[in-house]
Amino acid sequence: MIKKIQRACALSEKGAKDLIKGCIACLFQNISFMIPVGLLYWIVGDLLGGGIPKGKIPVYIAGCIICILFIMITTWFQYNATYLATYTESGVRRITLAEQLRKLPLSFFGKKDLADLTSTIMADCNFLEQSFSHFIPGLFGSIASTILIAISLFFFDWRLALAALWVAPISFAIVLLSSKVQESLQNRQMAAKMACADGIQECIETVRDLKANNAEDNYLSGLYTKIDAVEKRAIISELGTAVFVVSAGLILKLGIATVALVGSFLLTSGKVDIMTFFLFLLVVSRFYDPLQSSLENLASIISTRTNIARMNEILDHPIQEGVDSLSNKGCDIVFDHVGFAYNSGETVLQDVSFTAKQGEVTALVGPSGGGKTTVSRLAARFWDITKGRITVGGMDVSKINPETLLSLYSIVFQDVTLFDNTIMENIRIGKKDATDEEVLAAAKLANCDEFAEKLPEKWNSRIGENGCELSGGERQRISIARAFLKDAPIILLDEATASLDVENETLIQSALSRLIKDKTVLVIAHRMRTVAGADKIVVLSDGNVAEMGTPEELLQKDGIFARMSRLQTDSQNWVLET
Repeated sequence: MIKKIQRACALSEKGAKDLIKGCIACLFQNISFMIPVGLLYWIVGDLLGGGIPKGKIPVYIAGCIICILFIMITTWFQYNATYLATYTESGVRRITLAEQLRKLPLSFFGKKDLADLTSTIMADCNFLEQSFSHFIPGLFGSIASTILIAISLFFFDWRLALAALWVAPISFAIVLLSSKVQESLQNRQMAAKMACADGIQECIETVRDLKANNAEDNYLSGLYTKIDAVEKRAIISELGTAVFVVSAGLILKLGIATVALVGSFLLTSGKVDIMTFFLFLLVVSRFYDPLQSSLENLASIISTRTNIARMNEILDHPIQEGVDSLSNKGCDIVFDHVGFAYNSGETVLQDVSFTAKQGEVTALVGPSGGGKTTVSRLAARFWDITKGRITVGGMDVSKINPETLLSLYSIVFQDVTLFDNTIMENIRIGKKDATDEEVLAAAKLANCDEFAEKLPEKWNSRIGENGCELSGGERQRISIARAFLKDAPIILLDEATASLDVENETLIQSALSRLIKDKTVLVIAHRMRTVAGADKIVVLSDGNVAEMGTPEELLQKDGIFARMSRLQTDSQNWVLET
């Protein structure tokens, strides 16, 4: 049962157990609210019988005190078992989702927008928190206590019991039968929310380009349409839910009328006494309030299915697994008839075979879209290949835990990711337990001291979100400093100098020359002069190895590499004519 609850509600094992405890606590709390009704029944009976005997007054006072204490105790347990436990589970859920995302292949993130994933971790978890603290325990407690009370009513008078209870199954059936309609409305509302969130995020990220092209008004008009769509879908969803819940609530209230009518008939015909009739009127006045709340809770639970499905999509996605120990002998990277296709079905690599030897620089060049970046990502197991085999020192990378495998790699991307922290802490990402001396040594090897020493707080200067306080070359040097600090035996360089000015490019190339010494180096470059000193060049075109050899051999072959070299030489001689 625990496993089923975990699956149905996207909970941890402890969360599922806490949910059961919360339901039981709500049951006892609801029962405690009904006990004063029985006490009132006895008091009224004594009053109608000529007054409360003096001997019973202390009993009734004690009964009132016991009722109050019982309500207080059950409410305390209910609060701890639902709210506090749910807040803990909400934190566990977010951490579990984050840990799962950490283990997923990058192919998953290619299908998901950042706003969508953020919404799942934050908004969906928050909605689930509300569901498990308010809706599910409350629904279970109300239904269970209602069943117990209903059974007891039949012992007093089965006719009045039927008059009071016939509305309950009909009301719940109305809400339950509307589940598909509510799910459809919720899915459409969620789609509108995600489209709006994506639009807002895209607007913030591209505001510079929108301003530069005078496209703000045009873009914002589309964004306003998405915002209006969210409002429209929210109204429709609320209205769609309210139609069924309100209708069920109206039918539920008919129970009071039927109890009054049936009770009056039975009373006038002498088939029930006044105290029994009074008891049923007293019970139904309290009986339908928790049921009305249950109808609302049931509708809310139905709407949580969309949020649960979004979380289960992440939790159920296959993760990249492997052994936690390395067995490589050396660091030669071998691609053996490798093929790869994205989930969309787009084939990127067809039959790629080459070897990047340790102590050599292997350059990947070729036309855009040829598969260069994909090859470098596959070497580090960012994705898993479709066919073939990739080995590092004879070790199959598909058999190794990705985090363990990445201990062999230092990667310098063209697009550097930095954090809103100090220069020191951004470099320390390369080795979390590095001392300040080690960080500074790596920073100086990457020529970071050239700009860091000029800042007001030097190495402890904060660099803003994604390093917005630094230039492109300065950000790139921090990335290279991380690679120096990690000091891994394999270096992947992805267009590390593509968008830099001449001065920064010279500094970074100098740093890279120190970084790649005696390591296995895989370089992606479009500038032919960048790879002129490479030991081997692999030319990728349309997902295949079109050419392979030294720069001199490929120039003599007069193929793709030679043509690209000539075109770049021609482009360097181009001048702006007026």
